Amino acid sequence: MASTSLLDGFLATLWLSAVVVVVTMGIAFSTGRVLGRYRDIDIFWPLGFVAVAVTGFFVSGATSGTDQLQRWLLLTLTSLWGLRLSAYLAWRSRGHGEDPRYEAILRRAKGSEVRYALVVIYGLQAILMWFVSLTVSAGMFAHAPLTSLEILGTLVWALGFFFESVGDYQLHRFSKNPMNKAKLLDTGLWAWTRHPNYFGDAAVWWGLFLIAAAGGWGALAVLSPLVMTRLLTSISGKALTEKRMKVTRPGFEAYVARTSGFFPLPPRRP
Repeated sequence: MASTSLLDGFLATLWLSAVVVVVTMGIAFSTGRVLGRYRDIDIFWPLGFVAVAVTGFFVSGATSGTDQLQRWLLLTLTSLWGLRLSAYLAWRSRGHGEDPRYEAILRRAKGSEVRYALVVIYGLQAILMWFVSLTVSAGMFAHAPLTSLEILGTLVWALGFFFESVGDYQLHRFSKNPMNKAKLLDTGLWAWTRHPNYFGDAAVWWGLFLIAAAGGWGALAVLSPLVMTRLLTSISGKALTEKRMKVTRPGFEAYVARTSGFFPLPPRRP
């Protein structure tokens, strides 16, 4: 197969990634209609990034001047993050009904609920997925990347992956105990940050950005991890979770007083 230039390959990846995102969200929407709940879009959210990474990997493979290590590193780390998170969310949601977050969104619908969900839930997340994934798409077209920056990015990614996966595991162990119903988890990583899973998610994407930036092209996508961090801290992740916990978890204010809101820090003394 004839090789293409870096610019042509990158532009081809952008529109192919858009197609992949639309297909992923289409499958997620169809699944939601069949199961009668929209929460399963959370399972498809990380899978969409994996699909974009696979797309960029193969397109960049036919492009002259790309770095093999960079391509494999971005594909492997994005896939590890996306597949683990998707499997965990699928396992956690088994046997449950609609997520309260999506119930609240759908209560604002005027007219057709299906049309509203398609635009507000699936359409908006499709746009965000494509934009955030620009980090991975651009990084696939690195030329002679800086090894030191790749190593730093991998370390930041590993830190985030640790916090996200271990935080999820600790929360699962805590939640499955009936004695802990309506209680707060404030031990382990949850004593250092109120949201180790969201902090880990943000760190994963900043790590991927550093890897992508090692080759020059990825530095142009700095807004992608910024948007992901904004989502996790102020819009959908931390903000909505704490709004619900203020009502459902006694002692939440005291927990806030002694525990960092996002970045891991030693617990504060009363």
